[in-house]
Formats: sequence, C-alpha cells, structure tokens
Amino acid sequence: MSEESTREADAAAAEGRPRKRLRADAQRSTDALLTAAAEVFATSGVDAPVREITAKAGVGAGTLYRHFPQRSDLIAAVFRHEVDACADSAPSLAARYEPAEALAKWLQRFAGFIATKRGLSAALHSGDPAYDTLPSYFEQRFMPVLGALLDSAAKAGEIRSDVDPEDLLVATRNLTLPAQEDDNGHTPRMIALLVDGLRYGAPAREAR
Repeated sequence: MSEESTREADAAAAEGRPRKRLRADAQRSTDALLTAAAEVFATSGVDAPVREITAKAGVGAGTLYRHFPQRSDLIAAVFRHEVDACADSAPSLAARYEPAEALAKWLQRFAGFIATKRGLSAALHSGDPAYDTLPSYFEQRFMPVLGALLDSAAKAGEIRSDVDPEDLLVATRNLTLPAQEDDNGHTPRMIALLVDGLRYGAPAREAR
C-alpha cells in the first residue's frame, strides 16, 4: 500500500467510508506483513529490524516498503489490522454462545488485544500524524460490536441493562496487564469477575 493509499484508507475509516480493495496477491502479501509485524512488535518492539519482519512474512524488503514506506505506516496498519480482527470476532462468538457468555469471551479477546498492544503505546502517542485517525478508528470498530453484545445479553435477561459500552471498554483496559507481566492469569480472572458484576441486578437473576 503506497503512502497515499494508506492515508486515503485512514481518511475513509475516519469518515466511515469503505476502503478500496487490494488485488488478491497484494492483499495476501499485505496480510502476511501485518501478521508478521504484529508478532515481531510483540516480542522485539516497534523498532525491530525490517529483516526480522520480512523473514517471518516470507517477502522481500522491497515489498514491505512498497506497501508501507514509513515505519509509522506499518505500525498504524498493524494496529488497524488487530482492531479489525478483534472487532470481527464478535459476530461469530454471538452465533456460537449464549449472549452473556459471548460477551464474556469477547471481553477476554479484547483484553488480549490490549495486553499485546501496550508495546505500541509510546509510538501511538508520539504525535506522529500517521496515528491521528487511530483513536476514532478504535471507537468506531469496538463500540458498535460491544454495544450489540451488551444489548443481546440484556434483552436475554442475563446482565443488567444500564451498562455503558465505553465504561466497560475502559474498565477492561484498566484491568489488563501487559502480556509479558501476566504469567499467573491475573487478567482473565479479573475480566471474569467484571462480567459476574454485570450479572448483578439482571432480570433473570431477580426472578429466581
């Protein structure tokens, strides 16, 4: 993706417009780069050598620079890619599980996203304009899916109906430890307790 294309994609995301589709081969190489970069960033940081990313992705450096001319372009794209993967998991969870369980599993998935993205926080708050649209992208992707999960669980009488999606995202984020620091399962336990708190005052429980 060229720098111009990347910025156009950011503008489209900020305005709620669909992004332009890449050719299938270009999409495959882009996906491989984003997946590899996410893994490398998680273990080696965002300043990891390009050769480490390209080797894991199985592509050449020229391919990386053609899609992402600047390091900030790659970091922003990795963030959006991971946001999309997390948000897109919600409908499948809703289809497979009862509403409150689907909500709990998605919050665990979101906590995992936060835990592995804390290493990007310094870059994302560096003031680089490449990251300007990311906060709104985060909100636009996560708020609707969490709102839908909450509505479904509330309508089923499995949780209370006065939960604000933004409050819940912030609470989950604040309970989440960085992945490398959570070697005893603290975060999953805290998220489970949080979901138990959402069940307090639910109509189905009051009827028992």
